[in-house]
Amino acid sequence: MYYVGVDLGATNVRAVVGDETAAVLGAASRGTPRGPNGIAVTEAVLEVVRGACTDAGIAPNEAVAAGIGSIGPLDLAEGVVQGPANLPDTVERIPLVGPVGRLLDTDEVYLHNDTIAGVIGERFHSERNPDDMVYLTISSGIGAGVAVDGNVLSGWDGNAGEVGHMTVDPHGFMTCGCGLDGHWEGYCSGNNIPNYARELHEEDPIETSLPIEDPDFSAVDVFEAAGEDTFADHVIDQVAHWNAMGIANVIHAYAPLVVSVGGAVALNNPDRVLDPIREKLPEMVFINVPEVRLTDLGDDVVVKGALASALTDGTGDRSRVEARP
Repeated sequence: MYYVGVDLGATNVRAVVGDETAAVLGAASRGTPRGPNGIAVTEAVLEVVRGACTDAGIAPNEAVAAGIGSIGPLDLAEGVVQGPANLPDTVERIPLVGPVGRLLDTDEVYLHNDTIAGVIGERFHSERNPDDMVYLTISSGIGAGVAVDGNVLSGWDGNAGEVGHMTVDPHGFMTCGCGLDGHWEGYCSGNNIPNYARELHEEDPIETSLPIEDPDFSAVDVFEAAGEDTFADHVIDQVAHWNAMGIANVIHAYAPLVVSVGGAVALNNPDRVLDPIREKLPEMVFINVPEVRLTDLGDDVVVKGALASALTDGTGDRSRVEARP
């Protein structure tokens, strides 16, 4: 039997086809459309699902189930993304479950927040991960998938784990993509690090090699200048402070044994992102400090978690696969 996993992010859309052992047989990807509306994003999802099926040598209707890990917020009852924070305001509603189900001719389509798919992937594909763990992504946005006592927390509407929208700065120096002030994501996500750098530079306009005024100025520029530019080092130190504060809040809420970190910002800059967090956490955490490590699954963590969801009726429970004849 064949199964489909989909990762819908703010930057890229990916899909894989796997068999009953979760071995990947085909894959496809493309950039996430910035509009003109949510239907354009839906069409991109269907495009990569078709592409993954073609790469695997199967017709879409040969797949028996699909899992989708998506940016949020979600409306599980409708099977859609509603008002995503990291896409333009014109992208208000992204239908997912219905269109994917019709393409594959199956009712077995399981929609999760992308970080929830991530923690499913971590636990399904790695036996060393404990029952109490967090998967955290630091990418275009920030979010977490949480497992407590072996149970993956999703919430009644699928939106548990939107930790990037925790308020870390009550003074609200930065405005998040969702429109609210002081959120963790407003300071530390890949989309917002350059905005934060500009605001810091406006407060203290010291000499810097960073292209602050360039409309294409990005988080990549900040990390590439680290170690050679005093202002870039300052930005990274401030980002590390907010990251450590956010992770400390997550630790106090869920008491994980492991915090596994993924997302492009962390994966591309592990030393400058994770090392400062590890240094700062003991001064911020009242309970046991967990191991903070980079995910072993790299960029594949969400799409492999979505595939694991398809294999396990949306639960991520490996025993359901092992019990099959």
